[in-house]
Amino acid sequence: MSCRWPWVLVDLDVSGAGQGYPSDLTDEQWALVEPLLPAPRTGPKGGRREKHPRRRTVDAIMYVLRTGCAWRQLPHDFPPWQTVYWYFVRWHDEGTVTHIHNALRAQARQAEGRNAEPTAGLIDSQSIRTADTVPSMTRGFDAGKKVKGRKRFIVTDTLGLLLTVHVVTASVQDRDGAKRSLLWTRLDHPTVLKVWADQGFAGRLVDWTATTLKRSLEIVRKEPGQRGFHVQPKRWAVERTFAWLTAHRRLARDYEHHTAHAETMIRWAMIGVIVRRLARRGPATRSGPRPLRHTEP
Repeated sequence: MSCRWPWVLVDLDVSGAGQGYPSDLTDEQWALVEPLLPAPRTGPKGGRREKHPRRRTVDAIMYVLRTGCAWRQLPHDFPPWQTVYWYFVRWHDEGTVTHIHNALRAQARQAEGRNAEPTAGLIDSQSIRTADTVPSMTRGFDAGKKVKGRKRFIVTDTLGLLLTVHVVTASVQDRDGAKRSLLWTRLDHPTVLKVWADQGFAGRLVDWTATTLKRSLEIVRKEPGQRGFHVQPKRWAVERTFAWLTAHRRLARDYEHHTAHAETMIRWAMIGVIVRRLARRGPATRSGPRPLRHTEP
């Protein structure tokens, strides 16, 4: 096949096997995720055999996360978008995504020489714009950040790995929205005794955490006379987590109809972050710029 611009020709593996897209899981990464998925529903009363490989379904979800495309815009070498979305909702409703994420987080902590369950955490919020398809009842206006959309509350461990996520309207104040996230952290991770936060969480929330949850909420304040950006001790890890999340184009803006599905999308993104960390078994490296090579026709 000839082309006027030969340098744009690429060879993609679209057969459904191998790594056809950069977002696809490698063999090492898939080996971490596959054992955590529920057993297929087979047998006389369990439904018919699954038609599409589960690996391609998971790769399709990761493709949506990384590229930010709509479900209907999935390439044809993936399973039909209706099938992919059905599994996304089913695994959300059954708690499968939460189970996978929690199991992988424990493995990542143990690989770093930590206990499976943390003893300290970090909390922060992020206001994000929403698509016009998001219901107006789940949107609000953050007067401080001048953002109309939703607000994400996350609690991480000191490595930046997700513990709790809570998505609400952007009009909710940090001190009010953080209560639910701190409560979920208290119930799901009772070993977490101390949480660090920025100045936006100061005030009555500190007393509420101490009296109601019997936990310590410490406010990390700026140095007197500080100007410009400075990395704050301890809190830098949760800021890095937000950077990990927004590297996924689907999370750069909130497109999900339900806030619960928005939370599941964040968990899927963290699953991708964790399996890459576990599979490489070492610090991340960047390949650097790649020179453009022109080929003669």
